[in-house]
Amino acid sequence: MAVRLEHDRAVLARLLGRDPVLHAYQLGDLDDFFWPYTSWFRRGEQVALLYRGVDPPTLLAFAAPADTAALAALLADLAPALPARLYAHLSPGLSDVLAKSFRLDSAGVHHRMALTDPSRLSAVRPEGVVLGPADLPGLRHLYERAYPGNWFDPRMLDTGQYLGVREGGELVAVAGVHVWSPAYRVAALGNVTTHPLWRGRGLGAAVVAALCVRLRESVEHVALNVKADNTAAVRLYERLGFTRVADYEEWTLTAR
Repeated sequence: MAVRLEHDRAVLARLLGRDPVLHAYQLGDLDDFFWPYTSWFRRGEQVALLYRGVDPPTLLAFAAPADTAALAALLADLAPALPARLYAHLSPGLSDVLAKSFRLDSAGVHHRMALTDPSRLSAVRPEGVVLGPADLPGLRHLYERAYPGNWFDPRMLDTGQYLGVREGGELVAVAGVHVWSPAYRVAALGNVTTHPLWRGRGLGAAVVAALCVRLRESVEHVALNVKADNTAAVRLYERLGFTRVADYEEWTLTAR
């Protein structure tokens, strides 16, 4: 069976929706907001996404352990058609097949976490105001100080799903999303940080809790990615009701 481009969102939603947490980012990318930047590859029941809205493009390929071999076969056939340089989020066991065509530089193991116990959000006093395009300069300044090198698309401010905490008129903490799709009932937290001078005061937990409460008004599944060795962040999310549901690996790929 040949790998083919898949253009039918209903088909993709059905396949990805079998595990909406594992595929939360891909389901979110089916939304009109992201769809123009996507290329979808399918063989049978397996799907891989190349997201072109960032530089370099990012490949997302996730599978349950029982489906790893089938998705690896898809990636092996897809490899010659991929860009010469890209980033990738891959379930364990999938990188080996791409190593034949690309040099792989590891960006570490990450956890996929999902909000499974939202009752824990009430243990924290939510705090945060909705940020919009007018807040972009202050947000960029905060990221330069607190989270350099993060992946942030300014278009996401148009979603209304970025919350911030101000002190003295300056943004000192923020929580936002990488994807948000009421149509597909998923959201993924992202670009969460607190100014170094304001850490240790609970602002990160407060703004994440506020955002989760807000997101649950429009989606069913709230997920996030966090680097496995970022123990402080993992503990914060666990305290707020998130559970580790899968691991995956991030890589930079350069054609040989």
